[in-house]
Amino acid sequence: MTNPDRPTDTPTEQVFTLLVELGVTEDLPKGATGAGLLLYAPGLDEASAVREAVAVLKQADVKPLDVTSYGTLPERLAAGDHIPRDEQDLMARALAENAVIVAQKTWFTDDADDDD
Repeated sequence: MTNPDRPTDTPTEQVFTLLVELGVTEDLPKGATGAGLLLYAPGLDEASAVREAVAVLKQADVKPLDVTSYGTLPERLAAGDHIPRDEQDLMARALAENAVIVAQKTWFTDDADDDD
């Protein structure tokens, strides 16, 4: 028997690809003026994924300045993005563990040739 008060289309969590720009902190390497983190963050929607990712970063004393969302795996594939299997595996892990996964970090410097 179904419960008429229970929503039938309960949203499920999805994983969003987020690019987070960080400000200068004591944890950055010498000469770094900031950093970028590529994250996979689960959420019921984009806003909840961003909130969770920012909360996790702040708990780690990281100072997020800006967050750009590139969407979910299906959205990225529909946009024509090529997503390697290892990235898809990290997305699946983020969902399975309900965790924010840092996939890549890049330090920014005043010299563009030094940015990794």
